[in-house]
Amino acid sequence: MRMPVGAAAGEEGAAQSPGPAAVSLGLSVAVVSSLVNGSTFVLQKKGIVRARGRGTSYLTDIVWWSGTIAMALGQIGNFLAYTAVPTVLVTPLGALGVPFGSILASYLLKEKLNILGKLGCLLSCAGSVVLIIHSPKSESVTTQAELEEKLTNPVFVGYLCIVLLMLLLLIFWIAPAHGPTNIMVYISICSLLGSFTVPSTKGIGLAAQDIFHNNPSSQRALYLCLVLLAVLGCSIIIQFKYINKALECFDSSVFGAIYYVVFTTLVLLASAILFREWSNVGVVDFLGMACGFITVSIGIVLIQVFKEFNFNIGDLNKPNVKID
Repeated sequence: MRMPVGAAAGEEGAAQSPGPAAVSLGLSVAVVSSLVNGSTFVLQKKGIVRARGRGTSYLTDIVWWSGTIAMALGQIGNFLAYTAVPTVLVTPLGALGVPFGSILASYLLKEKLNILGKLGCLLSCAGSVVLIIHSPKSESVTTQAELEEKLTNPVFVGYLCIVLLMLLLLIFWIAPAHGPTNIMVYISICSLLGSFTVPSTKGIGLAAQDIFHNNPSSQRALYLCLVLLAVLGCSIIIQFKYINKALECFDSSVFGAIYYVVFTTLVLLASAILFREWSNVGVVDFLGMACGFITVSIGIVLIQVFKEFNFNIGDLNKPNVKID
C-alpha cells in the first residue's frame, strides 16, 4: 500500500513519501545524469585513442579529462536523484545514456549505428518511459534508524560478504590473466561494486538529514555518513580504474551497453535486499517494470549485437529475386 503524499511528520519524525514536486525534480535530475553518464565512456575512449596516437598517456589528454569531469557530474546528479526518488527508478533510467552514448560514438569514434541500432535507441527510450510510469513513488527507508537496521540485517550482510569474496577473486586472480581478452571480467568488477556505491549513495543522503540536528542521534549519523563516504570513495576509485582498463581494450559502446544491463541487475538486487522498495509495488506495476526493463535490454542488444550488420531502410524496397 502506497503512503500518502505530503503527510505531516509527527514528533518522532515519522516517515513520509516525497511530494510530486520532489519526484518530478528527482526524475529530471536522473534523466539528465543518465545522458551525461552516457557521454563519459565515449569521451574517455576518444581521449585514450588520441593519446595512443600521440604515444602519450591519456592522463594528458583534455578530451579524456572532459569525460572524467562528466562522469563526476553524472555521479553528483545521481546522488541528488537518489535522495528524492527510489533507487529502483533512478538506476534503470541509466538506459537513456546507452542510446545517447551510441549516437555520440557514431560521430566521435566513427562506430557504426545502423537502422537496427536506431530502432534499439527508440526501444530503450520507450522502455525507460514504462519504467517511470510503473516504478514505486514512495520510500521504504526514510530515517537513519531504519537505515541502520537494514544495514545490519543478516541477509544483506551475507550478500555483501559474497560480493566481496567475488570481487577479491576477480581482481587478484581472474582480471590479471583474462581481463584484457574477456570483457565480462572488467564489467563484473564494476557492476559488483555497484552493490556498494548505490546503497552507500542512498544511505549518505538519509544519514546527512540528521547530522546537523541538535539531538543524540546526530553523532551516530555523522559516524555512519563517514563510513559510507569511505566505502563510496573506495568503490568509485576501483570502478574508475577498471572502466578505463576496459575502454583501453574494448569498444566503448559494447562496454557501455553490457555494463548497463549487468550493473542495473546487480544494483536492483542489492537495493531490493537492503531497502525493500519492491514492497510498495503491486503486481501490475511489477509486471510493468519487468516489461520496461526487458524492452530496454532488447533495445540495447539491437544497438550492439547487430552493429556490424549492413542493413538500411532502402533494402526493404528491393524485390526478392528467386534464381532457379
